[in-house]
Amino acid sequence: MAQINSKVQTLIDAIPYFKKFYGKTIVIKYGGSAQTSDDLKEKFAQDIVLLTLLGIKPIVVHGGGARITELLTKLEIPSHFVDGYRVTCKESMKVVEMVLSGEINKNLASLLNHHGAKAIGISGKDSGIIKAVPKDGGKFGYTGDITEVNGDIINNLIKEGFIPVIAPIANGDEPNHPGYNINADVAACEIAMAVKAQKVIFLTDTIGVLNKQGELIQTLDKANVEMFKKDGTIAGGMIPKVDSCIEAIHNGVNKAHIIDGRVEHSILLELFTSDGIGTQFIRVDNPNNGIDIEKLLNS
Repeated sequence: MAQINSKVQTLIDAIPYFKKFYGKTIVIKYGGSAQTSDDLKEKFAQDIVLLTLLGIKPIVVHGGGARITELLTKLEIPSHFVDGYRVTCKESMKVVEMVLSGEINKNLASLLNHHGAKAIGISGKDSGIIKAVPKDGGKFGYTGDITEVNGDIINNLIKEGFIPVIAPIANGDEPNHPGYNINADVAACEIAMAVKAQKVIFLTDTIGVLNKQGELIQTLDKANVEMFKKDGTIAGGMIPKVDSCIEAIHNGVNKAHIIDGRVEHSILLELFTSDGIGTQFIRVDNPNNGIDIEKLLNS
């Protein structure tokens, strides 16, 4: 009986969060182990279906870096990263699109549909949803910077009851252009801004943003992020994530979160529990108000 009461209490405790997010759009960046572990894939699909049953409108934006690197290595196509961004040559762009728009996108949409969702797999190229230009003037090859996201098309899909599953590939400006590889973290936040999402959530292979002692930093704002980037606490692949989160929350998105996708049902834990998990990003008008900077730096 005690166990039953505990389960009931868990549901009751979640009711305020059910109400809070009912009818809201939430963008989820799907990557890391959650994307490669069969068991975590199933749990992820169950979470997305539950969100829709609760009246929440999820949008899934996925990466595929590990699979891309695996195929590029097999094909002996060189690949490297600068500041967390892949440098994409013309040959590797073909592999990027094959993996993202083909293999991963369609498999994920199929998995969600198998679990009872109404998912549709699309690329940023479809109907010109995502437009881009070469990042840093071409320094990163066919890796692009987003110039525009057509949020109306995505919202129309949601109105028709679909869960958009979006591959981060953008159109080029010429008919035969191979397109641009867009960092999935950046794409998720740009899409969140375009559709005026309530939240954007990143599933990663870390418990969140960590300090130099390897401990979780639970809350960050723009000023803290800049400090941590300067002292090297935030580096590498975490840079695009945190930069995107900060841009999102300062452009219409209420909150951004980086959470551990290796934890089963991590999305539900973040949305429907009072403690949440991972690192949250918030707007603070006064950088010295609300977050103890010294405590963060020394924790």
